Amino acid sequence: MWASFKQEGGNDSDTVLGTGLVLMVNMLKFADRRLYMEEYLPAFNRAMKQLGLAEAKVYLLSDVFTSVLADEGEDWDAILIVEYTSAEAFLAVAQSDIYPDIAEPLRLAVLADLKLYMTRRFAF
Repeated sequence: MWASFKQEGGNDSDTVLGTGLVLMVNMLKFADRRLYMEEYLPAFNRAMKQLGLAEAKVYLLSDVFTSVLADEGEDWDAILIVEYTSAEAFLAVAQSDIYPDIAEPLRLAVLADLKLYMTRRFAF
């Protein structure tokens, strides 16, 4: 499920993970919003804790009330931005043996659709 990570303009073996905080932008279409908030997010943090990682921090949770520029049928319920201490921290839990047992079944049950982007802040 997880895309390979490569440096823009580089070859497939180049990594782009870098160091420092990352913000994961989640585009969410809920099957069950309440269970997402009450079950999935805590389960993801439990997986992080079991791996000895710092909990993810919710940076922004916002309802989408209308699409301004989007493909037809591209309707999202919410945008969630979560801060992780590093790209490696996110990937450590997402690619672990713990995540499929603790959190992945919940994610599959509570989300009808998901898009996920790994980002990093930049100064301008």
